[in-house]
Amino acid sequence: MKNKVLKAIGKLLFKLVIAGAAFFVITFTVYMFNLDMKATAMLAPFLEKWYDKLPHNQYI
Repeated sequence: MKNKVLKAIGKLLFKLVIAGAAFFVITFTVYMFNLDMKATAMLAPFLEKWYDKLPHNQYI
């Protein structure tokens, strides 16, 4: 019984370590290649078009 519980905890811990390592690799890659700002620059024209279509309140 104890052995099964330890195996289950070990498997869970292993999966958490793998998920954490994958998360680190992905975020490190985004950071090193500045992908977040490149994506923002790519989306900017579409966001500006959308924002310009919104009704604006001109009154102060």
